[in-house]
Amino acid sequence: MFEVDPNSLANLDQIATEHVHLDLDVDFAGKKLVGTARFRLVAVTSTQEVVLDTAHLNIKAARLVQSDGSPTALEVDTSTVHDIYGTALRIQLSALVATGDKLEIEIDYETSPNSSAIQFLTPEQTLGKSHPYLFTQCEEIHARSLLPCQDSPSVKISYSASIRAPKPLTALMSALATGSRDDGDSTVFSFEQQTTIPSYLIALVVGNLASATISDRCAVWSEPENIDACAWEFAEMETILQTAEDVVSPYLWGRYDLLVLPPSFPFGGMENPCLTFVTPTLLAGDRSLTDVIAHEIAHSWSGNLVTAKNWEHFWLNEGWTTFFERKIVGRLNGEDARQLSCVIGEADLVESIQFYGKDSPLTALVPKLDNVDPDDAYSTVPYDKGAHLLYYLEQALGGPAVFEPYMRSYIKAFQGQSISTYDWKNHLLSYFADNDPAKLELLDSMEWDKWLTAPGMPPVSNQYDGRPQEACLALADRWLKAIDDSSYDQFSPADIEGFSTMQRVIFLSRLADNAPLQADTLRAVDRTYQLTGYRNCEVRFGWLALALKSNYMAVVDAVIEMLSTQGRMKFTRPLYRLLHACPDGRELAVKTFLRLRDFYHPICARMVEKDLEL
Repeated sequence: MFEVDPNSLANLDQIATEHVHLDLDVDFAGKKLVGTARFRLVAVTSTQEVVLDTAHLNIKAARLVQSDGSPTALEVDTSTVHDIYGTALRIQLSALVATGDKLEIEIDYETSPNSSAIQFLTPEQTLGKSHPYLFTQCEEIHARSLLPCQDSPSVKISYSASIRAPKPLTALMSALATGSRDDGDSTVFSFEQQTTIPSYLIALVVGNLASATISDRCAVWSEPENIDACAWEFAEMETILQTAEDVVSPYLWGRYDLLVLPPSFPFGGMENPCLTFVTPTLLAGDRSLTDVIAHEIAHSWSGNLVTAKNWEHFWLNEGWTTFFERKIVGRLNGEDARQLSCVIGEADLVESIQFYGKDSPLTALVPKLDNVDPDDAYSTVPYDKGAHLLYYLEQALGGPAVFEPYMRSYIKAFQGQSISTYDWKNHLLSYFADNDPAKLELLDSMEWDKWLTAPGMPPVSNQYDGRPQEACLALADRWLKAIDDSSYDQFSPADIEGFSTMQRVIFLSRLADNAPLQADTLRAVDRTYQLTGYRNCEVRFGWLALALKSNYMAVVDAVIEMLSTQGRMKFTRPLYRLLHACPDGRELAVKTFLRLRDFYHPICARMVEKDLEL
C-alpha cells in the first residue's frame, strides 16, 4: 500500500499518468469491452516499475512504445491481489527512468462480466425492448474494472477514446464527441476530454439513444421512447447552468448534456463531465425534482475542477457541491427553498449517523479509510456534514457578501488540482489573512478537530429559518393529535396542494419520527392524500418508509413494485432494510432481492447484500 491514497495499489508516489487513449470494441454477447489502453506517463521519482490498479480485467500484453513508434514487450506481474482493492498490475520497465522522464505504455486487455463498473442490459431491460445497452459507473474505485489505471482522485488526466459499437447503437462518453465513422456492421465513435479529470469520471454509455436540444450547449439524451418526457422535464437545464455560473464562475467544460439512464442506475445523478448521468426517478412530470440537476451542475466546479485528493477527503467534492446546489436552488426558487433543503439535509445527516452509530469513525467528516472500501463509507455524511460546516462558516464570517468572494477564490486557486482538507483549510486562513484579518480570531477559535475528525454530529448546530416548514409540521402535528379520537374527517387533499416536494417530505418525516403509527391512522393518511401510487418518487418513498417503520404491511405490494422498477440506492437500500426489519417482511425482503439481483447495478446489489447480511 502506498502513501498518497490508501484505496489504491498504484505507485502514485513514483509515476503519474498524463493522458490515456482507449481503443475498445463493445462485445454485448460476451458482456465485455476488448481493446487497448495507451498511457502517457511521467516519472515523479526514479523507478523501474509502473504499478496500476485493476479489478476483474484480463491483461493480455503490455509494451513500451519507443519514440519512433516501435513496441518493446514488457513483463507484467498480477500476483499482488487485495481483497478490497483488486489486483496490482506490476509492469517492469527494461531500464530505470529518471525523475521527469516521460514514457508511453500500451496494454491490451479486456473487461469481464464481473466488472463492477459496467452494467450490461438485455433488450428486455430497456424501454424499447429491441437493443442491448451498457453504462458505466466508476465512482468511487470502480474505474479499475473498466481499464487499468491509477485509480485515485489524486491523479488527474486527459483522455481520448475510439469506441466501436454495433449498429444502430450510439456511444457517448464523459468527453466531447469528435466524430464517427462506419466500420462494416459497427460504428466507431471518437471522443476527446482535454480538461484533466480523475479516473472515476471516465464514463461510457452505449445504447439506442436519441437527443433533444435544450440550448446551444445543452442537450438531453435518452432512449427514443422517453425523449419527449425527458426534454420537457429538464427544459430548464440552461437556466440552471447560467445560475450556477452566476454563483461560482464561467462554465469551462464546453457542453453540458444530460443522459437519462435505464432505471437500474444506482444514483440520483453522476457528474460525468460534459454528460451528467441521471436516474429516471427524476421524471416526476412537474419538474419538481430538478434540484438533482443543480447538484450535478455544481459538480462542474467542486469535484470535477477542484477534486478531493483521496476518498478520505470526499466532503470537498460533495459538501461543497451540496452547498453550491442550495445556493443555486435559492436563487432559482427563493431562500425558503434553500432553507428547506438545509432542513432536509440535516435530517438526512441525523439518520446516517444513527445508521452507522454516533461513535463510528465513518461519520467523521474526514474518516480514515485504510483497508476500507470507500463504498462502505458512502452516506450523506460528506454531503450534509460538509455543507453544514460551510453554512456555519458563511454565517459566522459575515454572510454571503463576505463568503461568496472567498468561495470563488477557492475554486480559482485550486481548479485543475486534487487537494486535501488541510490544503482547503490553509487557503481559507490565508484568504482571510489577506482580505479580512479580523476574521482570523474566529477561525482560530474553532475546534477544528471536532469539525473534521471527530465522529457524530457537528459540534455546533446551525439555525435555519423555520418558517418555510411551519405549515407542513403543523399539518403533521394535527394528524398526530387526531390519533386520540380518530378525527380524520377534518383532513382533505387540499391540505398539501400548496406544498412543495420538500414540504411534503418534511410532513411525512415528522410523522415517521413518531412511528410506529396505528394502521387506521395510516389508512386515513393514504386515503386522504393518495400516497401509495404517488408519481413523485421522493414523496412515495417517504410514505412507504413511514408505513414500513409502522409495520403497515398493506403497502407491501407498492414497496415491491418500487423495488422492482428502479435501482436508485437512495430508495432501494432503505426500503430493503425497513422491509427486512418488519416481523412479516424479513423473508420477503430476501426473496425479493434474490429475484431482482440481476436487475440492479453491481454496486447496488453488493450494498444490499451487505444490508441484508447475505
